Amino acid sequence: MYRTHNNGELRLQDVNSEVTLCGWVSKRRNFGALVFIDLRDRYGITQLVFNEDIAAQISDVRNEYVLQVKGTVVERKDKNPKLETGEIEVVVSEVKIVNTAITTPMIIADETDALEDTRLKYRYLDLRRPVLQKNLILRNRITLLVRNYLAKYGFTEVETPILCRSTPEGARDYLVPSRISKGEFYALPQSPQLYKQLLMVGGMDRYFQIARCFRDEDLRADRQPEFSQIDIEMSFVDEEDIWSMTEGLMKEIFKDIKGIELPEFKRIPYDTCMEKYGSDKPDLRFDMPLYNVSEVFANTEFKVFENCLNEGGIIQAMNVKNGADKFSRKQLDKLQDYVKVYGAKALANLKLTSEGFAGSVTKVLSDAEKEALRTMLNIEENDIVFFVADKKKVAQTSLGALRVKLGHDLDLINKDAYEFLWVTDFPMFEYDENENRYVAAHHPFTSPNLEDVDKLMSDPAHCYSRAYDLVLNGYELLSGSIRIHDQKLQEKVFEAIGMTLEEAHEKFSWFMDAFQYGTPPHGGVGIGLERLTMILAGTDNIRDVVAFPKTASASDLMAQAPSPVDPTQLKELGIETK
Repeated sequence: MYRTHNNGELRLQDVNSEVTLCGWVSKRRNFGALVFIDLRDRYGITQLVFNEDIAAQISDVRNEYVLQVKGTVVERKDKNPKLETGEIEVVVSEVKIVNTAITTPMIIADETDALEDTRLKYRYLDLRRPVLQKNLILRNRITLLVRNYLAKYGFTEVETPILCRSTPEGARDYLVPSRISKGEFYALPQSPQLYKQLLMVGGMDRYFQIARCFRDEDLRADRQPEFSQIDIEMSFVDEEDIWSMTEGLMKEIFKDIKGIELPEFKRIPYDTCMEKYGSDKPDLRFDMPLYNVSEVFANTEFKVFENCLNEGGIIQAMNVKNGADKFSRKQLDKLQDYVKVYGAKALANLKLTSEGFAGSVTKVLSDAEKEALRTMLNIEENDIVFFVADKKKVAQTSLGALRVKLGHDLDLINKDAYEFLWVTDFPMFEYDENENRYVAAHHPFTSPNLEDVDKLMSDPAHCYSRAYDLVLNGYELLSGSIRIHDQKLQEKVFEAIGMTLEEAHEKFSWFMDAFQYGTPPHGGVGIGLERLTMILAGTDNIRDVVAFPKTASASDLMAQAPSPVDPTQLKELGIETK
């Protein structure tokens, strides 16, 4: 037997027990005739004591050596309340050096000095850090809770293919060449979307899967090219059924992991979200709404605002309460640059001081306009109001991004809060400037609102869908929808996005043919497992909750992937590279 206990379980009741422990050397301290070693494994740390007669056997031992020791548990005189095992130590009688270690390129501790590239290159060392091990254990705990909860409500876990057909209308696919059918390709699934709908056609009624998904898109802190999705689909349901099931799952997870009872989730339509927060994933942990103040400037003489309104734009404003004295001229210039990243031409400001109104637009606004703003925005002394005058989407999005930035910069966010929000009634389509056509805002299998079906061809800009997102603390936690189950309606949606019936059948015939055989109404969600784990772990970097993540450029620094392959492999696949 290699060990009788792990390094996190011995307590005072184990005093006088003979034990065998294994692990890595976390720290070594020499005190003359005595040597102390902290032995670490994923369960914790135990302090070892080596007396003079055995200390010579470990004279060359240093950090990250792997040891096996036998000894007796004794009560510590200088107890360490920071360690769960801090009331005991083990006096070693036998020691075996299981393996040696060279000096590591990083400190193996929660607080490490290593840059992220170093951590990713030596990920197997990074994974020894307790904080990362806790994150992976947390992830495992979440998946167990999900499986148990869904099994309780009659869901069946079904695996869907990883090698599938490439489909349009989404992110770029990762392609896999076929050796047998040269010149043809599989695609890695962006989600199990079509397969899970076919499971509903197949009568499975309630399906789920911890599904691996792949998307070849630009990365950021909360995105990876490959990720896991808690994928759920249900038959004979409407939105309320899905929302109720999902809320129950979230409440169970947060009660078990955080020990908190979640209240009922808020619901806000997409258009209201954009108007009030400038985002379809607003962070509700702080209150700083946006206002459309265009009506205040209906007769303005300020040319910038007048021209914006004449060109069909809007004037969006945001009041930062008690913030007028928090921004220097240099900081205001930086905020100006910040909103320009989101397409805004400029950021104006108006503040109220003890001496009256001041700021970049105070001289060009009339007294009546200032007073109207004071009433509408509840402007009080030492408040500062920011304005963006632009196209509706630009004005909302840029000021919404500024709202989030200032929420963090001014420490307005309650870090201990968990604010869930269902965002509903998404637009069915969005206009793609590059392709000069409308494309599906969610995916082309999303059902339009029944009252908007007649607008699919005549007024796509004002056609809304039965799509919904669940937002948590400013992150899109899941996306879902009620799906189309009628073949004629599905064909109509394809036509609305400029896809002929011939093109649709060429790309989706294997899927659309199934609709001829009695398809039940169905819908579901795809919950981002990494994002959920990230929020529960209290980190803002998705790589902290993935065992072997990719960099922002989608490369694996440890395995050095992607990489060239042997020319023989390419020849077998019928592929030449340029």
